[in-house]
Amino acid sequence: MLFLDEHEVHRLYPVEAAIDVMAEAMRRYSAGQVTQPLRTILRPPTETGLLGTMPCHVAGGGDAGFGLKAMVLKPENPARGLDLHIGVVMVFDPDTGRPLAVMDAGAITATRTAAVSAVATDALAPVDAGDLAVLGSGVQGRSHLRAMAVVRKLRRVRVWSRTPEHAADYRAWAARELDVDVEVAPDVRSALAGADLVCTTTASKEPIVEPGWVARGAHLNVVGGSFADARELASRVVAEAAVFVDSRESAAAESGDLRAPLAEGLIGPDHVRAELGEVLLGRHPGRGSADETTLYKSLGLAVQDTMSGFYVARAALEERTA
Repeated sequence: MLFLDEHEVHRLYPVEAAIDVMAEAMRRYSAGQVTQPLRTILRPPTETGLLGTMPCHVAGGGDAGFGLKAMVLKPENPARGLDLHIGVVMVFDPDTGRPLAVMDAGAITATRTAAVSAVATDALAPVDAGDLAVLGSGVQGRSHLRAMAVVRKLRRVRVWSRTPEHAADYRAWAARELDVDVEVAPDVRSALAGADLVCTTTASKEPIVEPGWVARGAHLNVVGGSFADARELASRVVAEAAVFVDSRESAAAESGDLRAPLAEGLIGPDHVRAELGEVLLGRHPGRGSADETTLYKSLGLAVQDTMSGFYVARAALEERTA
């Protein structure tokens, strides 16, 4: 059995490869080739954190079989210099069921989440979108900048963070690692002004994006707010957008960004246009017009972790037997 740490996962799973793997994952999900329950969340009353488990089976060739992600979320970790999410992804030999590999889940999650947003951007954003606003300067804010640069030519990048020092660190990182010049925005509205591509990657519990702040025709990847009690967008922002999701089932059960406007009567249960996989399969045309605002709500699916895990395990085995 392979044990792969954070550094090995990042080395073996570049975002360019992950984009292709995640496009296939979303196609298989919407084609009915994936068996997975909604994730199980354990929140002990004596704990500040939680444990999430996400089992999955993927049918078809290639990166297919049983997989599992177990992830602990510890709110205190960023202050300790650790990731908010800590855990493992496991994949099992498709023939024997023996554990094939155990790997760092934080590295998988960072890459696969941004890669799916890149797939959504390529499918839904205007082809000339390149004025990027990133809300949040953490792990996902960084991985999303890396992924957006793969699928669109970026002409301008702005970042906003609640902590100015974190935004400054983000700017220095982007210049050093990606050779990208990033402007630090003083507030969310300034970051969004004129942006035709937006990635929201915060841990906000309450809306930070208000009506009238998003440019007409923009595409939004809404990545934070991955629980029913958290959201990043005001209800009317969602109501005015063409909404696409990774999973209708997950979005209905787990997305605060969608459940809030539904409860307020601003949208109906049919407000979601399609799953991303349905667009990739040609079952839905995606964006309807140039001035339409598209919104991809990402919750994260076990199939994404499982197929990522199989890719990383295969890459590690091929490297060790070369």
